[in-house]
Amino acid sequence: MFRCKYVFWQRKKHFAPFVNISYLGKKLKNSINGKYNNKETILAYLFLSPALLLIFVFVLLPIFLSVSYAFTDYYLLRPDEIKFVGLENFKYMLKDELVFKSFKNTLHFVLVVMPLQVGTALGLALLVNMKIKFNTFFRTAFFSPVVMSLVVISILWLHLLNPQSGLINVLLRKLGIPPQPFLTSPAQAMNTIAVISAWQGAGFQMMIFLAGLKNIPNSLYEAAQIDGGNKWQQFIYITLPSLKPTMVFILITTMIAAFKLIVQPMVMTNGGPMNSTLTIVQYIYQTGYRYRNVGYASAIALVFTVIIATITLLQRRLLKED
Repeated sequence: MFRCKYVFWQRKKHFAPFVNISYLGKKLKNSINGKYNNKETILAYLFLSPALLLIFVFVLLPIFLSVSYAFTDYYLLRPDEIKFVGLENFKYMLKDELVFKSFKNTLHFVLVVMPLQVGTALGLALLVNMKIKFNTFFRTAFFSPVVMSLVVISILWLHLLNPQSGLINVLLRKLGIPPQPFLTSPAQAMNTIAVISAWQGAGFQMMIFLAGLKNIPNSLYEAAQIDGGNKWQQFIYITLPSLKPTMVFILITTMIAAFKLIVQPMVMTNGGPMNSTLTIVQYIYQTGYRYRNVGYASAIALVFTVIIATITLLQRRLLKED
């Protein structure tokens, strides 16, 4: 036992100079790499500085100002007379019927457009993923509404859905169906906008689904065919589980975009009829710019942001996605 310890000590003593040289070389290498990394970091931040400046001016600063204005009586035409009012804006919000009406309309839109748009996008992605003729044409046709202006699309559908001379009602009359009021009916207006929005945005989700479908190995489908699995079983047990990360991303982004609805109802109905299509973002815009009550609009925006963040976190927890 003693001899073993003595031999180990002698070997350690014999190799000590080499160990020290190796240690010093490692320290020197780390030092050199540290200086090199610092230069790279500084250079990277220099390149990032224009983008960081824009983010600060147009994202971070507005968020900070919006939060601070939420506790004031800031009136747009009297910027020099801002007074701190505490929670008064939030107390008034609890009595404002239009806040609850607009949020209810927005929630209605989200619940209708999400399954409709995501389901349509998944169906289109499965269609264009098949090896069929004119595949490129169909991809372009399905995606083309995404690149069009929402204002142009809204005006186009406004003419198509005209109760008297619109093409949709003309076709309905020829089929023996009575003309529908669509955008002029409180019961139909929001559902109509949801259908139009799903048609316009499905092409973008289609491309994301298509990218997810391309990443699924063909060997899985071949193995399922060998085991006797039909197309429906392959879709349920292979396609959907493989698309889970893509599905989570699409659901979250679609929900956030749906909560921010403003262009379509503003152009097509201006929040009517009878405030049936007034959304929370449109109400914030009207309060802040039409009625110039920036403080109250900031308070609504702050509460709305907290609600969206909470729903997003709950959605991620329910889908068990980090």
